[in-house]
Amino acid sequence: MTAASDILDPALSAFLVAHALISPEEQAHWHPLSGGVSSDIWRVDIGGRSLCVKRALAQLKVEADWKAPLSRNAYEWAWMAFAAQHCPDNVPQPIAHDEAAGLFAMSFLEPDCHPVWKQQLLRGEVDPTTAFAVGRLLGRLHAASAGRADLATAFDTIGNFYALRLEPYFVATAERHPALAPMLLELMATTAGTRYALVHGDVSPKNILVGRRGPVLLDAECAWYGDPAFDLAFCLNHLLLKATVVREAGAQLAASFAELVRGYLAQVHWEPAERLEARAARMLPALMLARVDGKSPVEYITREPAREAIRALASQLLREPAMKLGQVSQAWREHRAACASPDCNAACNGVA
Repeated sequence: MTAASDILDPALSAFLVAHALISPEEQAHWHPLSGGVSSDIWRVDIGGRSLCVKRALAQLKVEADWKAPLSRNAYEWAWMAFAAQHCPDNVPQPIAHDEAAGLFAMSFLEPDCHPVWKQQLLRGEVDPTTAFAVGRLLGRLHAASAGRADLATAFDTIGNFYALRLEPYFVATAERHPALAPMLLELMATTAGTRYALVHGDVSPKNILVGRRGPVLLDAECAWYGDPAFDLAFCLNHLLLKATVVREAGAQLAASFAELVRGYLAQVHWEPAERLEARAARMLPALMLARVDGKSPVEYITREPAREAIRALASQLLREPAMKLGQVSQAWREHRAACASPDCNAACNGVA
């Protein structure tokens, strides 16, 4: 264990004292947590309880030069406060915040009771009812924020969203694929110009815990009042990509994709559901391509034939957009099935 006095940055222990989480004489024991590229996160043991402290980083922990404003820590705190009002079982409870220091404290959720959804999926533990619950939760949060001028003003964070999402996913990918650049940049412009609801911005299985009272959403550093279709497409993209490494769960992943869409679209009331679905369906292949050729490639797809399979389908769907999310899922399944050579099959299924 590491006592507060041993922490290199005294601002961390000072934060606890300033917010009366410990007295100046008490010791806190800090344990670094893994899982994020944009922040430092600790479990902090204080007496008989634990909490979680998070601090944003100016330079993200990736190979590319990827910087982002530290102000995102304050917006994540504000998103968490909003979500705790509407879905208190589905977000860590906010405890204390220091905007100037870029720090906040929230409740610590025991891993034994809150497994990470990504880890379950990669182990082949794929339950479509979890995906339905994720879609329903996401839709409820979007519905609760839709049409609210106060949130649109409070989360006018297009600068943050550009630095964290639009540039690394759309612009960086367009630079790698000049022939697709007009389509990618048009999608970026459409996304940036659409403002319906409060967007989480990083609805990835790595940021979703499977709790006893439903899914718990983490890491809303990208929070922005904008296009809710981004959240939907961002999460669905991971269910597609997991099929490259969890071959035996392909059917369940496809069912999870459909259930997440079903759970989500049932909550949409702020615009025609088919219009939102069409935006998400057009966006999805761009996000697929970005996870192999953008600034934040997924770490579990490493074989070049598998990357090429993703590039080929994403390119096709960018040129000939689908209007329904189910059409994207079906095209992905058919594309993988058509990868008939032994080398391609092995690579696309994560086989050595």
